[in-house]
Amino acid sequence: MEFLAEVQSPAFWHGLLLIIWVNIILSGDNAVVIALAARSLPEAQQKKAIMWGAGAAVVLRILLTIVAVKLLTLPYLKIIGGLLLFWIAIGLLVPEDGGEDVDGSDNLFQAIKTILIADLVMSVDNVIAVAGAAKGSMLLLILGLTISIPLVIFGATILMKLMERFPIIITAGAGILGWVAGEMLVTDPSVVDGIKENMGWMHLHTPIGDISWAQIVGVVIVIVVGKWLAARKENSAETITEIKPGS
Repeated sequence: MEFLAEVQSPAFWHGLLLIIWVNIILSGDNAVVIALAARSLPEAQQKKAIMWGAGAAVVLRILLTIVAVKLLTLPYLKIIGGLLLFWIAIGLLVPEDGGEDVDGSDNLFQAIKTILIADLVMSVDNVIAVAGAAKGSMLLLILGLTISIPLVIFGATILMKLMERFPIIITAGAGILGWVAGEMLVTDPSVVDGIKENMGWMHLHTPIGDISWAQIVGVVIVIVVGKWLAARKENSAETITEIKPGS
């Protein structure tokens, strides 16, 4: 009965879409790493490397996220995770200097190991964001990751092209991370009771459940700060380019 009640809740489907979207946005680099690590293998082994490497990474990521969900029930860890997620979200909007330096391998086992290690190293952001979006629901967590990770693995090329063609996708993804980060800050066990008792005005009732002004502010902070830093970096790059010819 609890299972049916959870699945029939609008908040469940909202959370599921949130987890899928967050994971797709944050897994673009992971998908590129998978492709780079397998690029030197014979064509017949490339699919095996991708399937086995990505499959092992998926299992470990789910386990790590379950651990993270449990840890986020401890005082102050949601605040730390929320602040880290703000940093991750803002970084999404700032252009990178270069691509990932990942060596390809002509050995199937070595390629699988490279995929596994690289994916785990790069999955800290995924783990924190998805754990925050799951709100303690194991069903929501496992279902969301199970649906979204195959989309990333098999649709990596399409996703990367769409993100390059429509930058608004990245902006929207960063905004969603800001939404999750804002919620994590005000739902930490150390502050949640005090906020409910003394700052009830922060919560708004909507058809998809209660939302907080902290979530809205989180979106604004990420987009405004991220766009400002991106513009500043682009201006610096243009200045350097203009100086070089005359030096």
